[in-house]
Amino acid sequence: MYIRHFSFNLFQENSYVIWKTAEQGCIVIDPGFCKQSESDAFFGLLKDNGLTPKAVLLTHGHMDHIYGARELSERYGIPVYMHSEERKVMEADSKRTAQIGIKGPDISFTSTDVADNDTVNAAGMELKVITTPGHSPGSVCYLLEDEGVMFTGDTLFAGTIGRTDLMFGDYDDEIRSIMEKLIWLDPSIEIFPGHGPSSSIGRERTGNPFLEPWGEAEEETDPENLEPVSIIH
Repeated sequence: MYIRHFSFNLFQENSYVIWKTAEQGCIVIDPGFCKQSESDAFFGLLKDNGLTPKAVLLTHGHMDHIYGARELSERYGIPVYMHSEERKVMEADSKRTAQIGIKGPDISFTSTDVADNDTVNAAGMELKVITTPGHSPGSVCYLLEDEGVMFTGDTLFAGTIGRTDLMFGDYDDEIRSIMEKLIWLDPSIEIFPGHGPSSSIGRERTGNPFLEPWGEAEEETDPENLEPVSIIH
């Protein structure tokens, strides 16, 4: 399988194109191309490799991840997969960008809902949907089990986790999603996040400071008030 990564827009968002053979086409994950130069680079890759997109997969609806979704959907007549909770995220983002004068994406595209444990089949690949609310209420990860590859959006990064201070974010949900659904997967699984470098489940399990169960300060104890301990031999 081939994975091509781009870093697009003001937020240095990671967009991915994945494929097995040119004949089967490709899947686009979080198309963030915004400027003409970014669009040229993206469509240049498709042309150079003889690729036709078969589906767009969105890990969530924040603007930096969806700039190219409508164009791809309309140009190729392909579905855009997204959790239903992300529609309100896109609408809120659209209002916010208008207020601060940042170019926002066109969110008028139609999306196909995904839910936990769904599978998306396209371009000869099967991706399992893992819902991971926290960064946003409908954040999802897409797992290619046969390839040992997972696209984590803004849920899990190399050495850190997704921020939860944006509208609809929830820190407790974020930690719960990662600890219950991601961190106990096969440690060899490579993760490709929405920003920054790739990593692996094993590396994040052992080295991500946000996921250490001992990360909270221990309570201080007064040795004079300790209860006696009985030792049985």
